[in-house]
Amino acid sequence: MAKRATKRGDERTDLSGSRDLLVCGASFAGLMVARQMAGSGADVLVIDRYEIGERQTSACAIPTAWLENLDLMPSEKQRFDSVLVHTAHGSTRMKTPWSFSTFDYRTLCDLLWSQCDAEFETAKVEGRAGSGEPGRIAIETDRGVITAPLVVDALGWKRVLAEDALIQPPDAPLSRGLEVHPPARSEEFEIWINRRYVPAGYGWSFPAADEVRVGVGSFDPRFPVRPTTDLLADDLEVGKSGYQGNWIPHKLRKATGGGVFFAGDSAGHCLPVTAEGIRPALYFGAALGRELRAVHEGRQSREQALEGYARFSDSHRRQFEILLKLQKVLPRVHPRLVKPILAVSSFGAIGRTAFNRYLGLMDPEFARVTKARAAKRGTKAKAGSA
Repeated sequence: MAKRATKRGDERTDLSGSRDLLVCGASFAGLMVARQMAGSGADVLVIDRYEIGERQTSACAIPTAWLENLDLMPSEKQRFDSVLVHTAHGSTRMKTPWSFSTFDYRTLCDLLWSQCDAEFETAKVEGRAGSGEPGRIAIETDRGVITAPLVVDALGWKRVLAEDALIQPPDAPLSRGLEVHPPARSEEFEIWINRRYVPAGYGWSFPAADEVRVGVGSFDPRFPVRPTTDLLADDLEVGKSGYQGNWIPHKLRKATGGGVFFAGDSAGHCLPVTAEGIRPALYFGAALGRELRAVHEGRQSREQALEGYARFSDSHRRQFEILLKLQKVLPRVHPRLVKPILAVSSFGAIGRTAFNRYLGLMDPEFARVTKARAAKRGTKAKAGSA
């Protein structure tokens, strides 16, 4: 379990004051928002309880093209072009028309941060601090009250800055996952759809060069995943070290509220069925950063940004709802039918179409385009100041 890194003594200065943009949360979504603001001249502060890259809670796998298009390839650990799926009645290999990679969390976060020009401080966000000045939002932290006209909640499923009451698990629309990552090597990217490990959900083994990330995810937040994570690790004859886990949102939520922008897990930006949250966090973080930059540069108002970003997030609602329905149906499929269904769905043109449509939900081309646009804006800004 990661220990909280925080400044102490004289280093723990008061952060009270105003900023152009306050980003709460320094993982995938928050860092992507800050990255999109680079070169804008905005006074951006990113805060998190932990240091950047300190607290990994994910198995850290993503389509390789996203790493390529965001200049994050140095974080890659291992690459795959197929998934070996194990069921109670046999295994099947699902070839993918595109590769995917496991990566090192700290390295990827450091790379994203190197593309930013914001300021970072460790601080715990407590919530809103009253109404604030007109046009500004006041946020209470353990290092003072920070105000900004633009505030992003990328703190995770708790939606700390939401105006509505927090829904705690197991009543919240959350899945749960737990994994270990002992030293080991493997060439197979593996999934288990087997009620021996979890009635509704799946187990996994994701190799990452010098370690394997073995875990269990349950769509039912009441299901205890610790015993079956241990069981899967024992079956694979790997160690049980480095436990890490988290609650995983499986339902899209409002992306704005009370003048605050929500991104990543706080907005439910995690795909049901697969529980893939990294790619959506980067994708929606990039889209949000684009909207916020337009506000700072005077190309739109904050209200227009709130409307535009909410509309962008909602435009994906149908895909999220379809996947959520599928997530509810899958556990009801008879175990003997799971392997044949997987074999048919991954065969030939049918499989290529299915995988490409899944990739297209958050197309890696979006990352390349946003990077190119940011570079173009930076060039113009430099020319204007010359």
